[in-house]
Amino acid sequence: MTWSLFAACGWLVLANVVGMFPSKKKHWPQAYVLIAFGLPLLAWVYWENGVWMSALVLLAACSILRWPVRYLLRWLRRVVVREGLGTPSR
Repeated sequence: MTWSLFAACGWLVLANVVGMFPSKKKHWPQAYVLIAFGLPLLAWVYWENGVWMSALVLLAACSILRWPVRYLLRWLRRVVVREGLGTPSR
């Protein structure tokens, strides 16, 4: 196992521990910090281990940070519909 995978596993454990603490702001400040550290970490995993391991780490990170991912997908959907690039399917 490479150092990048050790760091990614540490990031995943840290994200789960941070999610266990109560927060009045519904964990958004912590999510911003986790995203800021997670994106370069994902690039490092991709650099050392390739696309399949980075996809696995991305999937694990998306399962932890599911609300920011949902809001990003909603925003992208609004942008695509507003630009007239497609219609939303229901």
